[in-house]
Parts: sequence; C-alpha cells; structure tokens
Amino acid sequence: MADTFTSTDPATRRERFAWCMYDFANSGYTTVILTAIFNAYFVGVVAAEQGNGQATLLWTLTIAAANMLVLFSAPVVGAIADYSNAKKRFLMITTVGCVGFTASMSMVGPGDIMLAVTLVILATFMFASGENLIAAFLPEITTLETMGRLSGYGWALGYLGGLLSLILCLAYVTYAEKQGWDAAHYVPVTTLIVAVLFGLAALPTLLWLRERKTNVASTFIAATAISAGFGRLRMTLHQACVHTDLFRFLSSLTVYYAGIHIVIVLAAVYAQEVMEFTTRDTIVLIMVVNVTAAIGAFLFGHLQDRIGSKRSIALTLMIWSIAIICAYQAHEENLFWLAANLIGIALGGAQSAGRALVGQFTPAGRQGEFFGLWGLATKLAAIIGPLTYGGMVYVFEGDHRIALLSTLGFFIAGLVILMTVNEQRGQEMAKIDY
Repeated sequence: MADTFTSTDPATRRERFAWCMYDFANSGYTTVILTAIFNAYFVGVVAAEQGNGQATLLWTLTIAAANMLVLFSAPVVGAIADYSNAKKRFLMITTVGCVGFTASMSMVGPGDIMLAVTLVILATFMFASGENLIAAFLPEITTLETMGRLSGYGWALGYLGGLLSLILCLAYVTYAEKQGWDAAHYVPVTTLIVAVLFGLAALPTLLWLRERKTNVASTFIAATAISAGFGRLRMTLHQACVHTDLFRFLSSLTVYYAGIHIVIVLAAVYAQEVMEFTTRDTIVLIMVVNVTAAIGAFLFGHLQDRIGSKRSIALTLMIWSIAIICAYQAHEENLFWLAANLIGIALGGAQSAGRALVGQFTPAGRQGEFFGLWGLATKLAAIIGPLTYGGMVYVFEGDHRIALLSTLGFFIAGLVILMTVNEQRGQEMAKIDY
C-alpha cells in the first residue's frame, strides 16, 4: 500500500489515468453479468425448471436484494472510509471481492439456483460499493473546473471496457457454438473472462491512485470509525437544509436513474419481445449502445465544463425523452436503431454529468460519505425502475409498449425536479466547513 498523501498534494496525470481505468475495469461486470449474458443464462438454464416467469422474477428479486444491501450500506461505508482515511483500502477489498465472486460464478450450472443467487448478490454488492468508493476520489484529483471532463473520460473508458468484455465473451461463445457446446459450458467461461479482465485492468488504479489524508483521523480504529460513520451519516441527513441543492439533485437523480436502470436491465428484453430481435441482433444492439455511450460521455464531459453540469443533465434528459418516444413509436428497425443511438449518447452524458455534479456539491474530507449518498440514490433507483416496469408489464398483460411509458415519466419528472437545483449555490455550500 502506498503512503498516504495530504489533501493539498496535486494529482499527477498518471493518477488521473489510473482513476479512469477503474471505470474501464469494472464495466464488464454490468455489461456481461447483469445485462447481456449471465442474466439470460440464469433464467434460461440455471433456473429453467422453475418456468420462465418464476425464473425471471427470481432474477429480478436477486438484483433487488443486492441493490437493497448497497442502499443501506453505502453511506455508512463511505463515511467510515473518510473517517479512517481508508478509501483505497476499502476499494482494494471490494475489487478483490467482486473479481473473486465473479470468477466463482463459473461453478454455476443448471439447477444451482441458490449458489447463483448468493454469488450474484455478493459480487454485485462488491461492485457497487467499489463504484461508490472510486467516485469519491474524483474531487481529490481534479479541480472544480475540470471535474466534469475527467468524469466524462472515465465513463467513456468504461463503455469501451464493457465493449471489450462483450467482444471477448462473444468471440468465445461463437467458438463454443461451432464446437457444438451449449450455454452450460460457455457461459461459465465468460464469467472468468470478465473476472480476469476486471482484475488486470484495475491494477493501475490499485497501484497508482493515492490516498489523500484529511484531518478527520490519523489512524484507523474499527469501532471508532464505525461509530463515527453512523454519526456523520446522521449529521449529514440532519443538515439537509444546509445542502439543499445536493439533496434536491439526489432526488432528481433517483427519479431519472429509475428510467435509466429500466433501459439497462430491460432493453434487450424489449428488443426481443417487441421488435423481434434475435439474440445476435440484441448483442449487436448492446455493442452499438456502448460505443455511442462512450462518445456521449466524452462529449458531455467537455460540454458540462462549458455550460455547467445541471444544464448538461437537463439536455441529456430531453434526449432520453425523445429516444423513448421513438422507441415507443417504432414498428420498424430503423426508428428503433435511432432510439438506441440516442439512448447511448444520453446514457453516457447523464451518468458522467451526474457524478461530476455530486463532486461539486461535496465538502472536502467527506467525499466517501457524500458519494455514498449518491450510491444510495442510484441503487434506490435500480430497485424502483425495473420493478415499476415489470409491474406494468404484468398489469397490462405483457404489453411492453405501455410499460415503456413509465420510463418516459421518470425522465420528465426528474427534469422537473432538476430545475429546482441551484448549481452555484450548491458549490458554495460545499465550501462550508462543519
């Protein structure tokens, strides 16, 4: 473990690159495990004997359980990490944990429902916790003026990392299918590909990113840190009136991220059920969205430093709304592909700008705690969004088009709440030392 540096030590270019590489490293988990391959394997092979409906419900409940665990733990873990000056130590633990549990998924075969559920919950918890911790380094390694740009670089690299993971996995799947092997053989191997790529790509982060010491503590004492973590979380919530704009933005983020999570989790399902895409068509769709999302993150990273993060997010939500309307109206592939590309651009832009705005509203020395609240908001959205969509599909007897309107509702409501946020005032409140 590298020495701890003071908060005034400037970040090097290598450090900023190392920070961005973590987005590249961990993106394969969401792309392959949660979105493209392992989810379908769980429903179609692991829990196939339960029937498609019950297997799908079980997968949804598994993801909800993982997000619920993160929802309750993220702010406290962040506060403890801040108090103990141990964000990097915590990041190393979560990285090793996610890599290990992901690799262990290679042992999951037909009928191994409890093993699969347990490993997915643990791996997703480690992944999401690490995502919050790496975000907490952002205000330490960049300036207010360039925070959006660096966040955009990270998201752009992340989508490229997800694309690389998907390409490697699909190359192996194509080879395996030519050999006559079935999903029970080749899907477990794809989890190993994701784990290895995650571990290797995260090395620059773990080696070069430095912990910057704040004035909250000089040593790590577990009991004291835990007590302080809960205490500081209570203080943060009680002082919501001071950080009004932060909490207004987190409310907006929770709402519009619910729509984003619907798209992330269920876009492939919509493509297959409504547009009658084949598996290969759906894979190409996900790859294209990753490319356009990387472009969107890069472009909006520069744009938000010019026009502000709030305006950038508002613009992405307008693009989101147009994309959802296009998808709703699409009966032919051309309009649906237009919607997919708009979604990719808006996806990268919304995520990078949102992370940067939280960084701008975060007081010095409390990055882990406040980005823990950011993680809480995103995970609450990950529960609300997909369950809302699934409930509407059930109520309207399988009508995915009607259910898609819930996504549009989330984006419009999020935009309305966003309009109440004062970006400049939120930045000034972050300078208050208490």
